[in-house]
Amino acid sequence: MPASYAYLGPEGTFTEVALRTLPESATRQLVPYVSVQSALDAVRNGEAEAAFVPIENSVEGGVTTTLDELVAGEPLMIYREVLLSITFALLVRPGTKLSGIKTVTAHPVAQPQVRNWLRAHLPEAVWESAASNADGARLVQEGRYDAAFAGEFAAERYGLEVLEAGIHDAENAQTRFVLVGRPARPAAPTGADKTSIVLWQNEDHPGGLRDLLGEFATRGINLMLLQSRPTGAGIGNYCFCIDAEGHISDRRVAEALMGLKRICRQVRFLGSYPRADVRPGETVGPTLPGTSDEEFVAASDWVARCQDGRF
Repeated sequence: MPASYAYLGPEGTFTEVALRTLPESATRQLVPYVSVQSALDAVRNGEAEAAFVPIENSVEGGVTTTLDELVAGEPLMIYREVLLSITFALLVRPGTKLSGIKTVTAHPVAQPQVRNWLRAHLPEAVWESAASNADGARLVQEGRYDAAFAGEFAAERYGLEVLEAGIHDAENAQTRFVLVGRPARPAAPTGADKTSIVLWQNEDHPGGLRDLLGEFATRGINLMLLQSRPTGAGIGNYCFCIDAEGHISDRRVAEALMGLKRICRQVRFLGSYPRADVRPGETVGPTLPGTSDEEFVAASDWVARCQDGRF
């Protein structure tokens, strides 16, 4: 049996489309799961080699279900990311007219991306959330709802018609997906990488977040995502999910992580992996003077010489 990748199903989701852009997906058994949690649990319990799930979209930011699952439970690690441009179609059972639509469904992340269209064209329709956009299409097929927002490609899979296509409130909307597996040695740096971590403060105090961000700023590391998530320990208790430019093997990134480890109650490393928004072979280097690996090495050598009395 080939190794398997779990993904947010059922068949016909944007997640499946994005997953199939990975060359290695052709050699894996692709297994749909009903939720992000169940897909990630399949990795944790050994049912799947890796899971492929959405983690961020350009309209609403981080996908909180995925972030919360990576924050809690047995540690997992991100190995790859994929960006997919997103437009929706309104899928209906054959013969359904726009005037006959009273209920619509889709994944909750889809709603902010079609809210204005929905208000303009179906202001009286009742919205109900589905486990995924493809699951919403399945529910329409079963007669549970009148219409679903999903990928146009899902229509044939579920025997539906495309009543409207190209629906999106924001131009060039994208969703970021990640391939998640069990912890292992990160892949070698490519020169255009991203490092993901979760931070828990020792205590809440004035300037606490500034202290955390200062570990990145003083080393010239740009942050690509910063999102707070509740820890469940009460109102006002948060951890911070961060994506930073660079690879853990970069001296500036490694030193920033060491600094954070010293001042945080807990740091969870979620992986260093190639950025999907940079073309293969293209590199993204430091922009601030004194933040290149060579300059970090030179400074370290200088300190060593001072310690040896060779300055």
